Amino acid sequence: MVFQIDPTMSPRLAPLAWMLGRWEGAGVIGYPDRESAHFGQELVAAHDGRDFIEWTSRTWLLDADGQPAEPAAVESGYWRPQGEDGEFSLLLAHPTGYVEQYFGQRHPERPSIELATDGILRTLDAEEYTAAKRLYGLVEGDLMWVLDMAYKGHPMTSHMSAQLKRVEG
Repeated sequence: MVFQIDPTMSPRLAPLAWMLGRWEGAGVIGYPDRESAHFGQELVAAHDGRDFIEWTSRTWLLDADGQPAEPAAVESGYWRPQGEDGEFSLLLAHPTGYVEQYFGQRHPERPSIELATDGILRTLDAEEYTAAKRLYGLVEGDLMWVLDMAYKGHPMTSHMSAQLKRVEG
């Protein structure tokens, strides 16, 4: 698949050009200590010509009719290239008291990237959270992602996944 690269985009970010835009969709959230639920999501990935991609995601739980019921997770941060071999860092902050630092590498043959936490900081009132892995990929034009995490004493376990459609960008 060929992607049109914005000429103002840093060439080091070009391997992630496929994720730029505003995306909307739905997914599933669950964990061993909570019942599974459906959520909606809006995600924005943008750049301003500097050597990073700005990242903002908002999710909300959905009721039985698929309508927004209550706010859920919010995260904001930055994708940054690391070296010249398709490696990237993802820095994320959450209002629930976490700051995460991920490192990973894009797949050389398809639009996808897999990352794992290298560090997690938490406030005094935040739950124990020790590790996470994320996978993002473009599948038939949709942004698909999964998140596994080690949280509240549980080992690395599937936590969230979603399928998003590009609505802008």
